[in-house]
Amino acid sequence: MITAPSAPSPVSRGVVLADDHDLVRAGIQGLVELLPDVEVIAQAGSGEELLAVLERVKPDLVITDIHMPGMDGVEAVARIRSRHPALPILVLSMFDSADIVQRAVASGASGYLMKNAAPQELQHAVSVMLGTGSYFSAQVARLLMERDVAGDDGLTDRQKEVLALLASGLSSKEIAFRLKLSPKTVDVHRARIMERLDVRDVASLTRYAVRRGLVKA
Repeated sequence: MITAPSAPSPVSRGVVLADDHDLVRAGIQGLVELLPDVEVIAQAGSGEELLAVLERVKPDLVITDIHMPGMDGVEAVARIRSRHPALPILVLSMFDSADIVQRAVASGASGYLMKNAAPQELQHAVSVMLGTGSYFSAQVARLLMERDVAGDDGLTDRQKEVLALLASGLSSKEIAFRLKLSPKTVDVHRARIMERLDVRDVASLTRYAVRRGLVKA
């Protein structure tokens, strides 16, 4: 349920909260407003309500949950980012999946904190984001780092197929025949793979493919 926006004092930094649980919002508000010159100016219980609130108020920070009825937090973050490119958005969630964290970041979240964080860390995150606009907890940063190490290289499934065949020693024509593509298309894939992985030759591609388990050494 949308709460009526309040008029912050001239020196206050305004925060908008979005969570589908009234008790959670009340707890977050209590912690946030312990910070000097920080005030919660509006609240929302869903992604749709959050977008509606932001049509009427201009906060310095948005704090939103991911899992809410109707439009989820990730979609709300994406829409907020498109309409308010400079607005800091802190996701506060129980979800600690690297995939969900990555989705939130890709949608435009400028911070991510777990709901099991200490109250002091939430206050620290708010202070940092009101200053620099970005904060990721150590737990979340570790998740993202582990995902990168695990090989989230941004290659499409087709590009990984081409990479594996290149590393196996096949020519562009042979790959084209096997995948039912034109040799020119294979060359385009190879160029994009090299650009994505920042390598300059097939030998480097082969080493990368071996490290990732795409081909056997």
